[in-house]
Amino acid sequence: MNNAYLDIVRLVERLHRHFLDVLRTELRQMGIDDINAVQALLLYNIGEDEVVIRDLKDRGYYHGSNVSYNIKKLTEFGYLTQERCAHDRRSVRLRLTDKGMALCNGIRDLQTHLSSRLSPEMEDGLEKANGTMLELERLWTDFIRYGRR
Repeated sequence: MNNAYLDIVRLVERLHRHFLDVLRTELRQMGIDDINAVQALLLYNIGEDEVVIRDLKDRGYYHGSNVSYNIKKLTEFGYLTQERCAHDRRSVRLRLTDKGMALCNGIRDLQTHLSSRLSPEMEDGLEKANGTMLELERLWTDFIRYGRR
């Protein structure tokens, strides 16, 4: 078994959890205590777009019950609005409210700040790592779709 493969799988999981910790810290510094880091990330992924819940699931960001629960909470706390699509009454469109957009902008500012602290060497390394991660994503996507071949 390839040790580098196992190391990167563990690292991806650890980095995701660590990034959620970064978001938790930023939420605290922004004085936001009514939502969690996963919900903040969901808002950030919606951003300025208007999306259908199904699209969030299809993009692979979220699972069904998790996204439904989080959308319900984000709507209750005033970060999101929901409205039924005119052409498909089963679909619900999501849009950030001003409150949600303010949070999204705060996270965007955080990302800008963090990325400004990267050295040129680290930026080059991240570009290479990004290509590798995209290949890994394709490998896993093919496995999900087609199984072992």
